[in-house]
Amino acid sequence: MLKILIVEDDINIASGLVQLMQLEGYNANAVHDGKQGLEAYNQGSFDLLIIDIMMPIMDGYELCKTIRKKDQSTPIIFLSAKNDEIDKVVGLELGADDFISKPFGAREVIARIHAIMRRKEPVVKKESEFELADLTVVTNANRAYRGDKTIELSSRDIKILQLFHKNKGTIITRDMISDYAWGHDYLFNSRAIDQHIFQLRKRIEINPQDPKIIQTVHGEGFRYE
Repeated sequence: MLKILIVEDDINIASGLVQLMQLEGYNANAVHDGKQGLEAYNQGSFDLLIIDIMMPIMDGYELCKTIRKKDQSTPIIFLSAKNDEIDKVVGLELGADDFISKPFGAREVIARIHAIMRRKEPVVKKESEFELADLTVVTNANRAYRGDKTIELSSRDIKILQLFHKNKGTIITRDMISDYAWGHDYLFNSRAIDQHIFQLRKRIEINPQDPKIIQTVHGEGFRYE
């Protein structure tokens, strides 16, 4: 749940924003001057700060500047009845992520929050992976891992292991392996399939003589339980 701190000296606006955040499913707290805002920030952990500029004791600019000295990542949105370009420029240069002019609509506030949080989401390249017994197969790296051990695999090895993973408990025939890993145009050769499985077992099985991943079903093919 997104946790938001609202620092706004107008109690009605602050209350309205809290209700709006709650309707969106967010956890929102409000305080009413910059000093209280700094205290609340120091005591809590927030995903987003919404700060009015014109406030008593400590204004929004000063609050933002103080926070940015030690925190460059928490998004800050400024609220202000001042709509001059210079005010926006100052706010952004101090480290704010956005600026909303009063009066504002509920949809605008929510849209701005959504946009900021999307920008702040880390871009993580997730590797596509799956488990086979105690083996982790990473498809886009052509590798498998068993604990700290790295096992290099070919693209064809990956396809074969995917076939077993997708059909757990099902007998996989040599024809199925040929079609899936080599393609329908491949001239099927059972000895070539068996030799490839033999070599693959040597890499992925703890004991290739007693395989736990690619098990032989005599007279029919193979199976992964």
